[in-house]
Amino acid sequence: MKVSIVGAGPAGLYLGILLKKADPGHEIRVMERNPPDATFGWGVVFSGETLGQLREADLETYVVITDTFARWDAVDVGYQGRLLRSRGHAFSAIARRQLLAILQRRCEELGVKLEFGVEIDDPATVSGDLVVAADGVNSVFRRHYADVLGSVVEPQGCKYVWFGTDLVFDAFRFIFRETTDGLFQVHAYPFDEHASTFIVECPEPTWRRSGLDAMSERESIAFCEGLFADDLDGHRLLSNRSIWLDFLRVRNRSWHHRNVVLLGDAAHTAHFSIGSGTKLAMEDAIALANAFVRHTGVEAALVDYELERQPVVERVQQAADESAAYFQRVAHHANLEPMQFAFNLLTRSGRISHASLEVRDPDFVQVLDTWFDGASRAEGRQLAVAPPPLFAPLSIGGLSVPNRTVRATDRDALGAVARGGAGLVLTGLVAVTPDGRTSPDCPMLQADEDADAWTPIVDDVHGAGAPVMLRLGHAGRRGATQPRTRGVDLPLPTGAWPLLSASPRRYGPLSPEPKAMDDEDMARVRHAFTAAASRAAIAGFDALELDMAHGYLLASFLSPLTNRRDDDYGGSVGNRLRFPLEVLDDVLTVWPDDRLLGVRLTVTDWARGGLGVDDGVEIARALTNHGAQLVHVEAGQTVAEAKPEYRRGFLTALSDRVRSEARVPTLVGGYLTTPDEVNTIVGAGRADLCLLELAETGLNRQVAP
Repeated sequence: MKVSIVGAGPAGLYLGILLKKADPGHEIRVMERNPPDATFGWGVVFSGETLGQLREADLETYVVITDTFARWDAVDVGYQGRLLRSRGHAFSAIARRQLLAILQRRCEELGVKLEFGVEIDDPATVSGDLVVAADGVNSVFRRHYADVLGSVVEPQGCKYVWFGTDLVFDAFRFIFRETTDGLFQVHAYPFDEHASTFIVECPEPTWRRSGLDAMSERESIAFCEGLFADDLDGHRLLSNRSIWLDFLRVRNRSWHHRNVVLLGDAAHTAHFSIGSGTKLAMEDAIALANAFVRHTGVEAALVDYELERQPVVERVQQAADESAAYFQRVAHHANLEPMQFAFNLLTRSGRISHASLEVRDPDFVQVLDTWFDGASRAEGRQLAVAPPPLFAPLSIGGLSVPNRTVRATDRDALGAVARGGAGLVLTGLVAVTPDGRTSPDCPMLQADEDADAWTPIVDDVHGAGAPVMLRLGHAGRRGATQPRTRGVDLPLPTGAWPLLSASPRRYGPLSPEPKAMDDEDMARVRHAFTAAASRAAIAGFDALELDMAHGYLLASFLSPLTNRRDDDYGGSVGNRLRFPLEVLDDVLTVWPDDRLLGVRLTVTDWARGGLGVDDGVEIARALTNHGAQLVHVEAGQTVAEAKPEYRRGFLTALSDRVRSEARVPTLVGGYLTTPDEVNTIVGAGRADLCLLELAETGLNRQVAP
């Protein structure tokens, strides 16, 4: 093939090497706008997994690259005057300039033609059987074919500046420095025996308040040297066109068009807080070169390349998104103690958990567990060896639980779940009125006889040693449906009852239209909630959860998608909160002060025009200010056409935001199925309680007594 590669960064050079190795007959030309010794940035980080791929792809470059590596296994977290170190994190780094020199020499050895000072403004001027756009985040080719490729480029995370320093760190170091203008943080790591990378970042409002938006490059360096003087210990910061930037998140629906293919940052980016874009780019080069080994046709090879790399990159981008969002909002975690703050940081992207960190650094996890256990107990006593966070006790609003697991089930199985060791048992939805049921078999607390029926069930749970929380609500426009065993939100064919909602909007295409509640309806429903709460207290429930989630009645007032009212109960967030807050306030007048009162809340609708996470946090804060002591975090199901983002632990990041920004204890689920997930979430302060879903397996049945 005749191959034209635009961009002589690591990805373009490495692809040239691998294609030429695979077939010396290829005519390969690499074009670069800059001189051969020009580079921006400082060090490049590689993981152990990537090094294995480099070794297999080209042993010669692998040997030379690894001979120059700076290596470390520790991550330091500098926070509130403490320096906490975690070991077992294998990293290697090399100066970017050195890496480019190694790859350039290897290209010349193999006969790859390198051309520097070549400016490509029009992709049509580049010819070849294969044209590779390795021209970086500002790719000319991607912009030219943006509509065809489905390109999306948007700023992500904080403002940042990429410095070097002549201080050689002995670990990857995170530094957090609070100022009157806001929080600054540093990502620093060594890349050779003389220097380290030193990235400074902060949210844009902090950047502007500090005056950095008006500073020159020299003034910016002086500002950062002063801010981090204690950490630099007399050393200086180095600049290489080090200006403050926005990180650009690049995504493309397709990575090729005809014979043009995107490589590295031209195709995708992942925030620097999770690792190196160079690592991903060189892995792209390996995959693309291997695709041409497997296929002779260009189109077949490019499709193969995309099928192999896109899922991998999407997973990395997802983790990078979580990490970038963490650093953008890290100031909200300033209330965490240093040990918990460090664990929250280490587990921010989901790639490290309590269990995996225990393998890497058992000493760190042992200290975390003993600290967490001691902090969870009234006496504050720390044991030498403590159980993991799942087994730590918790007291909230008069509720004391022996461990952090919550199990939800139907009322007939509540006692069995309690005997299984749950820290807290949660009922399914219990309706306040007959027209508030989801289906005919939905339990109620409308009459004294209903309370009498619940009392022995509650006693059974207490006898098993667990407290029990009642989920109390009104189905609203999601009522009058067939049992879930027959399908979700299927209307009753006969025997349906009139539905209520904030506005007359159907839930699904087959659902009946609900009535928009008037003043009389609101007064009746408020009375029904308070009467049911009184009966719940008499029945002996330890905690009460008001359901304001998943499109049920109270939730229908909160979302602009379901609340189209033009009176005092519609419009602004404050108005939409009015009726749910009235219900909460009324219930608080009858619910015992020594028992917990929480809310189950949809934090985001996952639908265009609906509640976003910022709205959800604001609503959680308002509910907390009115007396809610726990928020059970949920998402979606407000409208049938929502676009959910279901995956394991999909609610955890939302819970983290609600807990840290609204300053309220949280309960979170989201397909949590292992003790490790609970240990990680609770230990990192992302939630206080976890809804654990345990499916019975054949193995359970084999070992059951």
